[in-house]
Amino acid sequence: MTVFRSVLFFLWFAVVSVTMHIAALPALLLPRRLTVWVSQRWSAVVIWGLKAIVDLDYEVRGEIPKGGVLVAAKHMSMWDTMALYLLLDDAVVVVKRELLSIPFYGWYIRKAGVIAIDRSGGASALRRMAAQGRAKIAQRRPIVIFPEGTRKKPGAAPDYKPGVAGLYGQLGVACVPVALNSGLFWTGFLKRPGRIVIEFLPAIPAGLKRADFMRTLEERTETATARLVAEGRELLLRPA
Repeated sequence: MTVFRSVLFFLWFAVVSVTMHIAALPALLLPRRLTVWVSQRWSAVVIWGLKAIVDLDYEVRGEIPKGGVLVAAKHMSMWDTMALYLLLDDAVVVVKRELLSIPFYGWYIRKAGVIAIDRSGGASALRRMAAQGRAKIAQRRPIVIFPEGTRKKPGAAPDYKPGVAGLYGQLGVACVPVALNSGLFWTGFLKRPGRIVIEFLPAIPAGLKRADFMRTLEERTETATARLVAEGRELLLRPA
């Protein structure tokens, strides 16, 4: 049944994505907030499809941050980006520059106002990211970054990159860590029934030294993620 439901969801995802991306093309010529609204509706429809087709729901824990804060999230699957974009108000996501060249998807995220970085750009790339970040914070928009820079399987060793500390130091705002267990249920093509948990953890105040910030961010995120992964695995082991 898991494979069958995953096939049905893939077809749903493809039809919804193609239809909405083509129908919303005029939004690229209109005010940015319309593109944001369309993107959030796409995320909502895809996540609804997970519930209706795969029986994969989700639960939000903790206080969803508002305004100009840095949100540093664990990254396990494509679900994470959609959920954060849906839950946060007009979020700015830090993405790889290569994503901007993807037809349709890249056009929409560029219009929505992401921060695109060249990961091989070194210090100059960090300065550009920080400058863009300060402008977005001034607009009271939350900035979402995935500190490890790529998706990690549940239980994989953490690998937090220094870019998140640089951005935290440059922005001078609190950082909200986010733990989740989506990688147990969204595993590439296969989508398993259950309940993804995403948890917004207590904010790390602005002004910590670089090493203290990185240690606090990793400890809080990894401890909570391990707890959620254990909880999710227990759910998967329960008889259907």
